[in-house]
Amino acid sequence: MKNMRKNKGFTLIELLVVIAIIGLLSTLAVVALNNARAKSRDAKRVSDIKQIQTALELYYQDNNGYPSAGAMPTSIATGGNTYMGVVPTNPTPNGITYTYACVGAAPCAGSYTITFNLESGTGSLVSGNHTATPNGMQ
Repeated sequence: MKNMRKNKGFTLIELLVVIAIIGLLSTLAVVALNNARAKSRDAKRVSDIKQIQTALELYYQDNNGYPSAGAMPTSIATGGNTYMGVVPTNPTPNGITYTYACVGAAPCAGSYTITFNLESGTGSLVSGNHTATPNGMQ
């Protein structure tokens, strides 16, 4: 009687196939994660702009005008009232710095624009440059 011994284990081909499948799945996971991160940053940008708009409207109610033109303020406050202690900045990477512009003569009783950028879009806003005014976001 021959002594036949069965080899137990995986062949080299089986191991290579499993490694290839794991590599493919991990690549897909990384791509999906990067898309989720971009959408998360965009959602934060829209949320930041809405908060800034709310603070500017509160400022307008008390002062009959918006803050003077110039760089995006680091805080929105006047006369002992703080409407926004720290104005948020653009989450990185990607996107552009939020910019604020007063429309109309001082004390800026007319309007304002806030410019911001989205990477992949969120909600009804597509990727690219957008502006926010007292009438909403475009």
